[in-house]
Parts: sequence; structure tokens; C-alpha cells
Amino acid sequence: MTSSSIPPHLLLAPDSATDHIHGTAKAKVTLVEYGDFECPSCGQAHAALKIVLAHFGPQVRFVFRHFPLREVHPRAELAAEASEAAGAQGKFWPYHDKLFDNQQHLDEKHLKQYAQDLGLDMARYENEMRDHVYLQRVQEQMQGATALHVRATPSFYVNGVFCDVSFGLEHLHQAIDKALLEG
Repeated sequence: MTSSSIPPHLLLAPDSATDHIHGTAKAKVTLVEYGDFECPSCGQAHAALKIVLAHFGPQVRFVFRHFPLREVHPRAELAAEASEAAGAQGKFWPYHDKLFDNQQHLDEKHLKQYAQDLGLDMARYENEMRDHVYLQRVQEQMQGATALHVRATPSFYVNGVFCDVSFGLEHLHQAIDKALLEG
């Protein structure tokens, strides 16, 4: 079955084997973001999202998926691969935060420095990056986003429903409130 033939609710279901999930499966709301580490709007959303997630606490679980817009953000795909390499060593979320905090510096040299800063096994990191071990995972997440008709980043889904945040994250906050009332 190709990703385009999978129903949207299944495409958006978190998979602990391949997704990076913050929060518990018992949360009433699942928030999925398709993001790009080099995207300025994703960087702004990242800061606001920390506040939203802190506000809702254990009621929301958050899933981050990759959708690097390679045409406009040439370093985003490599940054996504690097975050996956960090994730393989249990450091996805700290690396994710470091990438958003340093969006202007996503070249190989800086990605490697962030890995060192977080105490990753550098021989493993360098081998995995050289061999593009996580490129397929990144591309599979991109295919899933394409099947959902994601066109821009960040794109958010609240309990499987697209949430337009083009005018700010207040709409996301409202969508989570509504999902909590319905759930």
C-alpha cells in the first residue's frame, strides 16, 4: 500500500517506532506537526509551541515529522537527517531544539558541532551521516505529508484535523481547546 492510498487518519496515527513523540499515548489530544528546520515560520512556531504545550501539559502529545522544503531551504533535509541520527542516540528533542535555536547555521560543520555539544557518539554520528542512514525515514515522512496534501510548513493536525496557523498559533490553541471539549 502506497502512502497516497492510506487513509489520512492512519497517516496521522503516531508510530512509536518511527515518530518522535513528546507526551503520553493517554493524552486526549494528539498534535502532529510537519516541519522544516530551516523554515523561519517553523522557527517562530517552535517558540510559541513550547508555550502551548506547557499550557496544556499531559493533555496533549506532540509528534514532529519532517517536511523539508528543499527548493527554498537547501539545508533542511540534511538537518532532518542529523536530527534522526541524534534521535537514534536518544537525543532527538534536544537536537530538534538546538536546530530551531540556530536556524541560520545548519551547514555540516554546525550540525556536527551540535552533535558534539549534546554528547553524541561522534564516530556513529559521522558514519550514519556519511551513509545517509536516515534519509529514507525523512523521505517517507515527506511522502506522508505529500499524501496529506501538505504544501507549507509548519502544518499542524489536531486529532487528525488540519489546523491553519497562517495567521498565528492562537488558532492552534483554540483547536486544542475544542478537541479537549469534544474528547
